[in-house]
Amino acid sequence: MEEAQRTPPTCPAITLAGAEPKEGVRGGQINRGQMNSQHKKYLPRLIAWEITRSCELNCIHCRAAARYGPYANELTSEEIFRTMDNIANFAHPIIILTGGDSMMRKDLFEIARYGTNLGIRMVMSPCGKLMTDESVGKMIESGIKRISISIDGATAESHDNFRRVSGAFADAINGIEAAKRNGLEFQINTTITKHNVAELEQILEFAVKAGAVAFNPFLLVPTGRGKELAEQEISPEEYEKVLNWVYEKRENLPLQFKPTCAPHYYRIFRQREKEKGRSVTPKTHGFDAMTKGCMGGQSFVFISHVGRVQICGFLDTECGDIRRSNYDFEHIWTTSPVFLQMRDQDSYHGRCGYCEYRKVCGGCRARAFAATGDYLDEEPYCIYQPELKPKKTKSEVI
Repeated sequence: MEEAQRTPPTCPAITLAGAEPKEGVRGGQINRGQMNSQHKKYLPRLIAWEITRSCELNCIHCRAAARYGPYANELTSEEIFRTMDNIANFAHPIIILTGGDSMMRKDLFEIARYGTNLGIRMVMSPCGKLMTDESVGKMIESGIKRISISIDGATAESHDNFRRVSGAFADAINGIEAAKRNGLEFQINTTITKHNVAELEQILEFAVKAGAVAFNPFLLVPTGRGKELAEQEISPEEYEKVLNWVYEKRENLPLQFKPTCAPHYYRIFRQREKEKGRSVTPKTHGFDAMTKGCMGGQSFVFISHVGRVQICGFLDTECGDIRRSNYDFEHIWTTSPVFLQMRDQDSYHGRCGYCEYRKVCGGCRARAFAATGDYLDEEPYCIYQPELKPKKTKSEVI
């Protein structure tokens, strides 16, 4: 649930445990001046917090490969509260309570209320099955402002086949109806694969008719159980067609409509606007001009059920650990070598390192890692050839 994408985005010689430095942060050495400058520029705007990995579903695309649980060693309420206190001391993000199914966490509403009392905007992504009028009432009372529900097929059969759970579509509809009855905002998310790409128009129509405030199609990232779906990824050419379809549909809809895990949409958006003779600026395009593609480690971050910090839930590279850092999330955010690499797009490898759209796109780091084992590599599902030329290395200059 990437609602905050609408918003624009201490010690030397540090190497965080589990985050070994690679090219771009030499030997883990961090320049203090660079770090202070980045601290001012980069703040977490959106935090996806996997408060539990437990889930009653068995979805074929699940990045967490979640199962019913319970899972050992999940962060306790007190550990979450301590971390929230630290976050609220230096940033004002939106926090998504996710899973698994976040509804399976018994202290869900206490966690939501605690964040709300700190002035943090709290949202969540339930599966729908456990939602009732009573539980939605508790969501609202605890300060939850919006939920996301996944619809991955235009029909019950299509959705249930994708989710591998009979009745999953009915559960999702149950969640939507419960939210509507009680006046809670909801958005619809859809993971796009060969399985449902031909149904996108119908799913969009459903989202509009259902009264969703947003529709966010996700482009599949083959991690977790999603590795099994690698053959279900649409081709780079189809990918380009889908993103152009999003651009063409976006202007005349009564809801927010933008793709997620599809950073090169922001290249396409600017290309299409340029064709119309329009410059993209905050004055002319508002949030569309301030939003960018991959925000991992720049304004977006993922915290796992056991406190592992990552640039996103799809890139299983540890950037820090909540417990090992004594719940000092700010320290992880400002010093993680991986985060610092994410903020230096000029040092990305391949086309992503010299493309003229690198600052607004950035390529999907998780998709690059899944394809090559190098999270700094070029986006494998982008067909664009940059107008700029590759930068020469020092050896080539010599």
